[in-house]
Amino acid sequence: MAEVTRKEVITLINSSDRPRLAGVDLSSIDLNRLDFENANLRGANLRGVVMREAILRLTNMTGVVAVGANLQFADLSNAVLVMADLTVAQLQGARLSNADLSNANVSGANLQNANLRGANVQGLRFDAGTVWPDGRRGTSVNPSTYTA
Repeated sequence: MAEVTRKEVITLINSSDRPRLAGVDLSSIDLNRLDFENANLRGANLRGVVMREAILRLTNMTGVVAVGANLQFADLSNAVLVMADLTVAQLQGARLSNADLSNANVSGANLQNANLRGANVQGLRFDAGTVWPDGRRGTSVNPSTYTA
């Protein structure tokens, strides 16, 4: 159960140029289309969160748990997602250009049509259920193929 409501999140992100939500439980909240640019979400619980079309540019999402999160068409450009758990996350059409995904886990995640140009994918973990930007599945793909 989330520890804050959508209304409280909106108040927090509108009250600062660099909203601090580090470690906050945002699980299962509908946060569609909200602007989190420059926010600190380090270690936040985003399990099952709905953030379709959210703006997450330049956010620090180091160590977030976003298992089953819906991040379709979200803008995660230049976000720091080091060691993020994005297992079975919905990332279709997401912008992950220049994002740092080092040591993140995208096992079972759907990245179809996602933009990974310039992303750091060193140590990225994935499995046979991962769907890549071009629709291919699995472990026969090299993630750096999509970063050029």
